[in-house]
Amino acid sequence: MQAALAAMAAHSLLAAVTASIAPHQPLLFPAISSTSPPSAQFHSSFHGVALKAKVRPFLSLSAAAAPKPLAVVSAAKKAVAVLKGTSGVEGVVTLSQDGEGPTTVNVRITGLAPGKHGFHLHEFGDTTNGCISTGPHFNPNGLTHGAPGDEVRHAGDLGNIIANAEGVAEATIVDSQIPLTGPHAVVGRAFVIHELEDDLGKGGHELSLSTGNAGGRLACGVVGLTPL
Repeated sequence: MQAALAAMAAHSLLAAVTASIAPHQPLLFPAISSTSPPSAQFHSSFHGVALKAKVRPFLSLSAAAAPKPLAVVSAAKKAVAVLKGTSGVEGVVTLSQDGEGPTTVNVRITGLAPGKHGFHLHEFGDTTNGCISTGPHFNPNGLTHGAPGDEVRHAGDLGNIIANAEGVAEATIVDSQIPLTGPHAVVGRAFVIHELEDDLGKGGHELSLSTGNAGGRLACGVVGLTPL
């Protein structure tokens, strides 16, 4: 008898809950529209008791794209200047620089008188009036003329090169004031080989602190970048 009463009470409670919910709710797992937000309702078989679940969007293929390969860029730079003049003097100057290190200058000039000759980098790569239009020594710091190893010097002061008895001068110069890139880059400027020995600013001549009293300009060439 008690069991029958309990069953009747449970039936009455279920009927009351069912009446409080809209009578025509869909059953389990309704279709998800392509325009609906990424959450869906799942309904239990107990006529309308809804469960909400977050639906996480699938990861797109573009988001999982393969990483780009590393590009290794060489820091080495090279340049060249071909020297020509009106006196039969000619030569080639090659320059190379690794990273931010010093620049190595390899010089070979022919047709010179035996002995020492001033060798400088001048400010302009302008040869419209021969070597005269290359201007003064390259001097971005506004200092006086000196030797390559002096603290006070033009950046373009590269000292002397020595021609042998056949008039050939070959030299290798390593210098940190003539970079191939940056605000003081030498590309577009000009090398000049002079008639006389450079006194390195110590000769006491009126031109010693400006040109080293190195005399006339025998040949010159504009610096240009070359392939590595």
